[in-house]
Amino acid sequence: MTSSPETSSPETASYDPATTALVLVDPYNDFYAEDGKIYPRLREVAESVGLHEHTRELLDAVRAAGIQVVIAPHRRWRPGDFERWQHLARPHRSVMNGRLYELGAHGGEWYPDFAPREGDIVASEHWGETGFMHTDLDLHLRQHGIERIILAGLTAPGCVEGTGRWAMELGYAVTLVRDATAAPTLEHLHAATELSGPLYAEVLSTADVVAGIKG
Repeated sequence: MTSSPETSSPETASYDPATTALVLVDPYNDFYAEDGKIYPRLREVAESVGLHEHTRELLDAVRAAGIQVVIAPHRRWRPGDFERWQHLARPHRSVMNGRLYELGAHGGEWYPDFAPREGDIVASEHWGETGFMHTDLDLHLRQHGIERIILAGLTAPGCVEGTGRWAMELGYAVTLVRDATAAPTLEHLHAATELSGPLYAEVLSTADVVAGIKG
């Protein structure tokens, strides 16, 4: 019988500003704004975990501590994207059919509260479900001496999990913030944070991460 993965104790958290970055995945209006194309499907879970409140708290804490903020954005839809692609996966079809994160449209603009500020890093756009594949995210992190990432954003079972797993494979220590992400259902969120999350990350609440940063 296989034992269930366990989350790490908050006492193990350590966040040296010189070697830590917050990686925020896909902070677009389509994901976070009331009139976004995706947010209505996430609203119930987002409200139940305090997604917006905790993401603000997390950003405030890391910026106050001098921890690098890095945005890992999804490809913004553009006319002609995916034309003549031979192997369209479900995420690609969703972006194509829904014109998600459309360049030049409201949904493809940064959600104002979580938009990059001066000194933040915005990595190149990813096409699938990880912020690392075919982007310069790893380059930026290594050039800034980053060894640990604090991971938040949307969605938990999608680009957040993909980014976290890839980060672990590349040798980064990963902290997944369980209440600064969301999913279409609580079951999806539980599976992504409490079952899959501990396989590649230390899974903590915003309160525990903020306490670790301040402590």
